[in-house]
Amino acid sequence: MDTRDFIRGLRNMDAVFLLMVLLLLGIGLVMLLSASFPSAYYETGEATYYFKRQVFFAAMGLMAMLGIGCQDYAWLRRIAKPAMAGALLLLVLVLVPGIGVVRNNASRTISGAGLFTLQPSELATLAVIVQFSASIAKKKAQMQTWREGVRPYFWLLLLTAGLVLVEPHLSGAVLVFGVGAILMAVGGIRLRWIVGAGVLAALGVCLLLSGVIPYGRSRIDMWKDPFADAQGAGYQLSQSLITIGSGGLTGVGLGRSRQKFLFLPEEHNDFIFAIVCEELGLIGAGLILLLFMALILRGYWIALHARDRFGTLLAVGITSLLALQTFLNVGVVTGLLPTTGISLPFFSYGGTALFLQLIEMGIILSVSAQEKEKNLARI
Repeated sequence: MDTRDFIRGLRNMDAVFLLMVLLLLGIGLVMLLSASFPSAYYETGEATYYFKRQVFFAAMGLMAMLGIGCQDYAWLRRIAKPAMAGALLLLVLVLVPGIGVVRNNASRTISGAGLFTLQPSELATLAVIVQFSASIAKKKAQMQTWREGVRPYFWLLLLTAGLVLVEPHLSGAVLVFGVGAILMAVGGIRLRWIVGAGVLAALGVCLLLSGVIPYGRSRIDMWKDPFADAQGAGYQLSQSLITIGSGGLTGVGLGRSRQKFLFLPEEHNDFIFAIVCEELGLIGAGLILLLFMALILRGYWIALHARDRFGTLLAVGITSLLALQTFLNVGVVTGLLPTTGISLPFFSYGGTALFLQLIEMGIILSVSAQEKEKNLARI
């Protein structure tokens, strides 16, 4: 790609979507610095350790986002199947002792010589989006049949989500299944299959909450009443609720959180939104959620105006992933949902996760740029 193509691609990108991504990224980095410096100093002796690593991956991610946004997203069709196969291989490898990093009795990450950690479930979710979009885009009336519209995607989802669940990573499996189901619904499968899937999902949730399914039973109990064992199994959620309540309406002030001083576990990772609530209050946290909502709505708007069916499905899949991640994280932190490991996009610490999120935003920007390019070609 030459300089002129790059500049033209920048001009054609959806400026509103890009601005909101940059705003969320900037706010997220500031909040990460505030939330992480006590634990960073305690664990490494360097207060800005996590922040500097996150800034590095943010810079790399921004370059990747702009580079991808300036290209025609059609190239993703060619790598859909290899990417899906590679993601499945990584999901198997992460379960192999000595390759997967075990933390809190779960093997979810692969370490790259200590320089970075890779969570295969995140790559697998993006691979599912690309593979499903490339395949469904070729079908129209065929999506109404069980053989072409449901069966191949169902088995792939079952395999992928099953491998993620074995780690175990319940929220990751929910993301894989959720995004895949949304793409199938948008792709045009019959309504009765959508309703049937919804009924089965609701039944599974009921069985989980009632204790019939034993997975994460202690988490369910502590979710119902975390203060019943506030110094034990319910410690994390009870501390999260205390942190949120400490912020009140306007917050204690940026950088002035007390709970981040080793009281709230995962304060710079999965539970960073609790620190946001404490320091910025209900008003600040609400504005950030409104910004997330605006970004999600803009992503769907871009999907509706995409150049082709493939672009629409890509934008829908990635935007839905962003929406599900945000909802699940905020739901867990506020006690609306049982505690499970899921990060808040653009805010939670995790360099490779942030890098991948910015790549996903680049794909949506590419969809928006190609639509504008198409419209200009008509003039």
